[in-house]
Amino acid sequence: MRYGTSREVSLPFDKAVEKVTEELKKEGFGVLTTIDVKETLKKKLDVDFPRYLILGACNPPFAYKSLQIEEEIGLLLPCNVIVYEKEGKTRVAAFDPMIMSVVIENNDMVPIALEVKAKLDRVMAAM
Repeated sequence: MRYGTSREVSLPFDKAVEKVTEELKKEGFGVLTTIDVKETLKKKLDVDFPRYLILGACNPPFAYKSLQIEEEIGLLLPCNVIVYEKEGKTRVAAFDPMIMSVVIENNDMVPIALEVKAKLDRVMAAM
């Protein structure tokens, strides 16, 4: 099962993080959390890992609508976007919100998931 969309970008890692954050903002998302996986793994396990950031993106109006329909949707929020390095290249990936409507089996979530997907698709296309 594909649960997101991913693409290689021609930007260096730090610029890709800036660009994806900027594009998310244009679509009404804010980045609520940033998890530096490389740093965390080094600190906690003393292992080396390529650069890998998890950005917890939230669009408040859509989050609010979703929570009104499905109280426990918070288990699947925020929408994660990742920026990582693989084989010397920078990649960006975004969660497919349509997965939420499949997991919770609530047809009322489908229109919201479709709108959020369109926004995240535009973010990825801009990368």
